[in-house]
Amino acid sequence: MSKKLIVAVGVVWALVVAGAIGIGVVVLTGGDDDEPGPDAKVTDTVSPSADGRTIDDFYGQKISWTECGSDECGTLDVPISYQDPGAGSIKLAVERTKATGKRIGSLVVNPGGPGAGGTYLAEQADSYFAPELRAAYDIVGFDPRGTGDSSPVDCLTDDQLDDFIAADPDPDTPEEVTEGEDNTAEFWSGCKAKSAQLGGHVSTVEAARDMDVLRAVLGEDKLDYLGFSYGTRLGATYAELYPDKTGRLVLDGAVDPALGAREGALSQAAGFETALRSYIQNCVDGDSCFLGDSVDAGLKTIKDLLDSIDKKPLETSDSEDRELTVGLAFYGLITPLYSKDNWSYLDQALKTALDGDGSTLLQLSDFYGSREKGKYTDNSLEAISVINCLDDPYSITADEVPAQFPDFEKASPTFGKVFAWGLTTCHGDPFKATDEPDLEIDGAGAAPIVVLGTTRDPATPYEEAVAMAEELQSGVLVSRDGDGHTAYNKGNQCVDDAVHSYLIDGKVPADGLKC
Repeated sequence: MSKKLIVAVGVVWALVVAGAIGIGVVVLTGGDDDEPGPDAKVTDTVSPSADGRTIDDFYGQKISWTECGSDECGTLDVPISYQDPGAGSIKLAVERTKATGKRIGSLVVNPGGPGAGGTYLAEQADSYFAPELRAAYDIVGFDPRGTGDSSPVDCLTDDQLDDFIAADPDPDTPEEVTEGEDNTAEFWSGCKAKSAQLGGHVSTVEAARDMDVLRAVLGEDKLDYLGFSYGTRLGATYAELYPDKTGRLVLDGAVDPALGAREGALSQAAGFETALRSYIQNCVDGDSCFLGDSVDAGLKTIKDLLDSIDKKPLETSDSEDRELTVGLAFYGLITPLYSKDNWSYLDQALKTALDGDGSTLLQLSDFYGSREKGKYTDNSLEAISVINCLDDPYSITADEVPAQFPDFEKASPTFGKVFAWGLTTCHGDPFKATDEPDLEIDGAGAAPIVVLGTTRDPATPYEEAVAMAEELQSGVLVSRDGDGHTAYNKGNQCVDDAVHSYLIDGKVPADGLKC
């Protein structure tokens, strides 16, 4: 199973905060994870020395574009700290694919995360954006600060990441709990040692400020933007900071910016439970479902499988002789839930696992962690925790986790405990946000903002889209009745027409439109 095969179905991922080890184990947006070739973008580093530049110097720069395949690539200089612009800078990787028709401007795009680079959305624009949108806009993707090729934060070696993702996400022995606490301490110690200067400056607020520099350097008076998943938080943050510069914003797979870390984890746990039940129901509605003759029977089959793997990992055909641990099985299970088009992969993975072979679940878990040929092709597993904990440093200790189980198991009988353990993620984080850490978002004064929600979205549940649309003063809700993560370009013509009418023609859809 190749990443390209999964990417081809148009999956856009959110990054999932979970895991017994307390770190935000993540699932990436399905971008280009191939090894860099001759046209690859340059990996940039922090320039820590003070250079005396003012914020106007950053806004006045020009990108030196070079050919990269059929696109144009360049770097954007931004200050490490917007509170002290002259104290040093970093370079952000930017990629642009030109409009194929009559151009109306630049459309900045973000795939989600946090922790995912976004240049691949430009590189693979034909897979993610309909021809109408490609004709009208230059598609501009960028790797947010601390991710991809934009001065990526670093915390762990590849071997340490292997241990990190394989650990039990629901520890049930004192030894496993201690292992998790040790892994958390190791993670934050590594971040501090390897990314001390940038680690405190990769917040969503700072990434939104970077987008305004990008807007200006692209020569646009206002920002037109399409953000998916976490990219909706980034877009809403932009609208709050720069309402007068906000153009046509579409936020797809919206997160509720008012939710704290605990409430967000409960919401996401419930979302994955809904998605899993929908997957099983689809199986039951077919002929002779291999999971059982009802949704409850199917849930029991999957739970029994995970319990058995917890006791004894499954053998695989992996060339490195890795076993499928319960941690790897968990991530292999949730990965295909992001798109109904990928449910067939989950069928295959579960069938073979029930027969004692964990190979396919392991492949899905590797996709989740961006692992190829024994190496991790990006830093998403590390960046998500650093970014999320800057945005909301809430955490609890391992001793406090069991008290959370009732609420989390009510939200998700299958995944609840895993998400409860995820609340330990930020414990020991050495970094602290300095730029608007308590920003409240309502986007007052911004142009209409179209918010898309999907009724059975696993990663960003529909209720969060409803909430975001209500919280944004100019929010307009468009609902897709369906499965999977995000709504645009998923075969729903009603949704696509609403998006295109707004982004291309400026026609605002009716608030509450149901598709």
